[in-house]
Amino acid sequence: MSIASAFNFALSGLTASSRMAEVVSSNIANAMTDGYARRELSIASQTLGGTGGGVRILGVNRVVNQVVTQDRLLANAAAANTTAKSDFYSRLETQIGDPEAVGSLSATMSDFESALLTAASMPDSTARLTAAVGAASTVADKLNSVSRDLQATRLTADKSIARQVRTLNETLVQLQELNRTITTQISIGNDAAGLMDERQSLVNQISEIVPVRVVQRDNNQIALFTTGGAILLDGSASEIGFDGAGVMAAHLTLDSGALSGLTINGYPVSTADDGPLGGGTLGAAFAIRDELAPEAQSQLDAFARDLMTRFEDPTVDSTLSAGDPGLFTDSGAVFDAANEVGLAGRLQLNALVDPEQGGAVWHLRDGLMAGAPGAVSDATILNALSGALTKEAAPASGNYGATLRTASGLAADLLSFASSGRQSAALSQSYATARQETLTEMALADGVDTDYEMQSLLVVEKAYAANAKVIQTIDAMLQELLDI
Repeated sequence: MSIASAFNFALSGLTASSRMAEVVSSNIANAMTDGYARRELSIASQTLGGTGGGVRILGVNRVVNQVVTQDRLLANAAAANTTAKSDFYSRLETQIGDPEAVGSLSATMSDFESALLTAASMPDSTARLTAAVGAASTVADKLNSVSRDLQATRLTADKSIARQVRTLNETLVQLQELNRTITTQISIGNDAAGLMDERQSLVNQISEIVPVRVVQRDNNQIALFTTGGAILLDGSASEIGFDGAGVMAAHLTLDSGALSGLTINGYPVSTADDGPLGGGTLGAAFAIRDELAPEAQSQLDAFARDLMTRFEDPTVDSTLSAGDPGLFTDSGAVFDAANEVGLAGRLQLNALVDPEQGGAVWHLRDGLMAGAPGAVSDATILNALSGALTKEAAPASGNYGATLRTASGLAADLLSFASSGRQSAALSQSYATARQETLTEMALADGVDTDYEMQSLLVVEKAYAANAKVIQTIDAMLQELLDI
């Protein structure tokens, strides 16, 4: 081997060592960077004319466990989906309130019952009649409040859908451009690992919105498909369509056409959580807007209906005739089964007994349609009103079953509905979160280990020093020849 060959070998070793130091330092610097994949320098011996020619750099490889990465993307979507649903039921449960808490639905119903009993024990007391009227008004206000919050939750979900669709469209276009840029950079011999990291980071961002599967294509491009079978990116990016709602009310639904669904490249697709774009936060938002909140509203409206009809019975208030509203009204009107949707939000105390609406509290004692005050000692109607609350009856609507319940019992069942939903969602969330955490740990195990990188850096340092020593020795040999 000639001195020139030895010099070339050592120089190639220095080049490889310096490049390896660059790769190791990049790994250490990006140990906490989301989407960064650990780099490894790929080298091989070089042969020139059938003899050794030093070392050559084949390239820099991104070390990625595709199976773990893919599973983690799906786990991210599932965890985000179940968390959103759990949060919805937790909020609903909080709005209805703990039975022991002041201001809860059960507490207001209990206060109303107590106020009626107290008024019946001393029907000539205006203060007690006023307290009973106030307690009844509080019940209506509580139902109004829960109903308003449900519709506010639906509107929030609708706005979230619009925001997520916008993010999806913007990110898919960015991924399309990155695909092209990566292919171009590799074709001209440049390192595109950094661009691939950026691309993976974008994929991670949308993986919570919709569960995606990444398919490798030729020329280092990727395609994205949802687990529901929708094509998000395959050469060109798909365009997701959605029109947000400015307002929300109980009667506004997807089926009626009042609320927007989804389109992919102009074609309508199902918005169900098990549909083409379901399974992530987008699917959860649609589930809350179109399924979970409307179901909760239906249960709430059924309770309001039960409460209204208990007091519309002429056997409770003998002054009432068929078609007259009872103690509680639908914005002043009698209950109409065809207009039950959103009833809890419209429930009002009959103006005839409400001083704030120009009524008089003595109507509670003497009858809503009474023309003048009756005997102040007559507690017949007050006792009947109290009995109407404690009478066991089967709800005429809602998903409560045929079991007979008092009004307070139905309020407890409404809370149970919310609690059961929360517990079920929390169980799903617990499993999904545990799976996500496990896969995240597995992905981190395949990531940058700074201890290992530091050890590699020591090896690189020694290799660099050894090659430098060879060059130094060659230099000494050449100097010796020149001195002859």
